[in-house]
Amino acid sequence: MYKLKKKVLGDKTIQTKKVVPVIKKKKKQVFQAIRGMKDILPGDQPYWEQIRRVSEKLARDYGFLRLNTPILEQADLFIRNIGAGTDIVEKEMYVFTTRGKDRVALRPELTAGNCRSFIQNGMQILSKPVKIFSVGNVYRYDRPQEGRQREHFQINFDAFGEKDPVLDAQVIQVAGRMLQCLGIKSFQIQVNSIGCPVCRKEYLQLLSAYWNSKKSKLCYDCKKRMKNNPLRVFDCKEDKCFQATTSAPQTVDHLCDDCRKHFKFLLEYLDELELPYAINSRLVRGLDYYTKTVFEIWSGGEEMQGKMSLGGGGRYDELIKFMGGEDTPAVGFAMGAERLVLEMKKVQAKPYKSLQPKIFLAQLGNLAKKKSLRLLSELEKNGILVAESFGRGGLKSQLRMANKRKVKFTLILGQKEALDGSIIIKDMETGVQETVNAQKLVDIIKKRIKSENVVIYKNGLNNNK
Repeated sequence: MYKLKKKVLGDKTIQTKKVVPVIKKKKKQVFQAIRGMKDILPGDQPYWEQIRRVSEKLARDYGFLRLNTPILEQADLFIRNIGAGTDIVEKEMYVFTTRGKDRVALRPELTAGNCRSFIQNGMQILSKPVKIFSVGNVYRYDRPQEGRQREHFQINFDAFGEKDPVLDAQVIQVAGRMLQCLGIKSFQIQVNSIGCPVCRKEYLQLLSAYWNSKKSKLCYDCKKRMKNNPLRVFDCKEDKCFQATTSAPQTVDHLCDDCRKHFKFLLEYLDELELPYAINSRLVRGLDYYTKTVFEIWSGGEEMQGKMSLGGGGRYDELIKFMGGEDTPAVGFAMGAERLVLEMKKVQAKPYKSLQPKIFLAQLGNLAKKKSLRLLSELEKNGILVAESFGRGGLKSQLRMANKRKVKFTLILGQKEALDGSIIIKDMETGVQETVNAQKLVDIIKKRIKSENVVIYKNGLNNNK
């Protein structure tokens, strides 16, 4: 860019060009959440709070102990134990190298990390079964869709140290109770047995021969799967592959005696619990560590239209030993919190309803603000839930806020009250005002809200279940 400038040479005036640097305005950058990772907004938090409270209560009731594991683990923990040929490892894992040259991964699921922790921290010495409850965010580089984000949250229940199918039935029972407690009444449990290494070897040979006869009808990915892991073909969502599975040999027809007895007893336990289940011979789950029992819980009843998997799991008796620990049978399941929220909204299940304050604190002037901070703290320590609007200067605007919150009483602290140690209590229904001693306020408020049947927080903590 340039502009003209006059210059005098002798008795002549000429115009010259002067280069002016172009200053480009920086384009304002608008930040947004990364694709596949969503904000959980305040309007949705009551649903998440309900899921948290229900899952934690069930964990306590059924004897599951809380375990938190790191989001970041060695990449090989998942590659070796989930299975190198699975979609999770081949397509969906976030793997990278740290500055210290360690190859790590964001966890794509919780079970492998829980097993690593079980071995590393010597939990095998605990009384069996060792029941573990865990909640956390997991990461999969998959196509984002409704109910399936690249960052999503899982609730895990795992039981280590028992082979008895009664443990399989119990974790399925916990999963069913969780849905019922969340208000999701209509669901169906899809259950299958994929056998153990003893009986699966012969079955896989039979299955491979069948896939070879249907090779022309399989998708590109399934043609690779049939060589590396024939069971994975059952997990394909392509229509032509699904049609090819209709006549495939079923795992339940080729179980060894031990696996057949295990599955038989499991079904008897489910009948006893009166849980809605169906045997699904196509169900194999998407991870290589499963043995014997596998199951998923689908939304809705027996009709197939519009079904969504809310969670699933199964038995993984060989995983702890494969990872270098002692021979330890295990069974567990995981549920996706995002899908639970979607289903709760769909069936109009009630979210968690927190206690609402029945007291509003209004303050006028700088001295009153200072006193209000201490007063608010005293009320909170005594279990009295108080709403306020610090920063709003006018009394009218604060009273409008109190009306919106539908409080029973408003405490008004102005300059005069701050100086003489008093405070005004206003009944928001009748409009009657009374001036009381600020030091006696806590006892007065306790009596009044007790007469109004308002819940007081015990020890300052919300005990609403």
